[in-house]
Amino acid sequence: MVDIHCHILPGIDDGSATWETTAQMCRMAARDGITHIVATPHCNGTYEYDRRHFTDMLATLSEVAGERLTFTIGCDFHLSPRNLEAAINDPRQFAVGDTQYLMVEFDHNSIPANAEEMLMVLLARGIVPIITHPERNAYLMKNLEVVQKLVQMGCLSQVTANAFTGFWGAKSQKAAERLLRKDCIHIVATDAHDLNLRPPILSEARRRIAALSDDRTAHALVHHNPAAVVVGQSIV
Repeated sequence: MVDIHCHILPGIDDGSATWETTAQMCRMAARDGITHIVATPHCNGTYEYDRRHFTDMLATLSEVAGERLTFTIGCDFHLSPRNLEAAINDPRQFAVGDTQYLMVEFDHNSIPANAEEMLMVLLARGIVPIITHPERNAYLMKNLEVVQKLVQMGCLSQVTANAFTGFWGAKSQKAAERLLRKDCIHIVATDAHDLNLRPPILSEARRRIAALSDDRTAHALVHHNPAAVVVGQSIV
């Protein structure tokens, strides 16, 4: 399996705090069947994003993980006017590796009034936004048709693995299941931050998705599609 959303680099945001925790997260992910992780530090009003420094950290991350895992640098990119301008000026600064894909997150409770226009600007630059955890956004979980519209525009959608197992509550779980039925999920990722509350586990969601739909869909969401993103291939 491939996890394209993980806060595994230590001491830089609200994810892993130490290299020891990171090492344990790597072991946990490998035991779960994950083979590749995209490290996605936050880029928002609280945490500055230093692409060069985070890329350099991947060497130590690989040493810590041994041969269990491979890694790509990415970004948990908060959609704001400031960030949008930065992405337009340097599209690859925040992307998943050297690809056209950009992990885009909204506030927990709302989305910008001009979100569609902002996303269209990215699309026009050849950037493919991946909307992260819409099932956890208070506005979007009540207005799933907005997610459908964003997908129709050309965006992708990434749902959090443990939303399917109820960690984020019944409303979030219901939203995830409805998005699955509407074929509005392209990728499931861990959005892992630690070992206990938000661990790097995909297998439980994979089993739940297979039960709700079929094994082919589950495989696509945790392996085929995220693997395509990592190498910059289109998702059909």
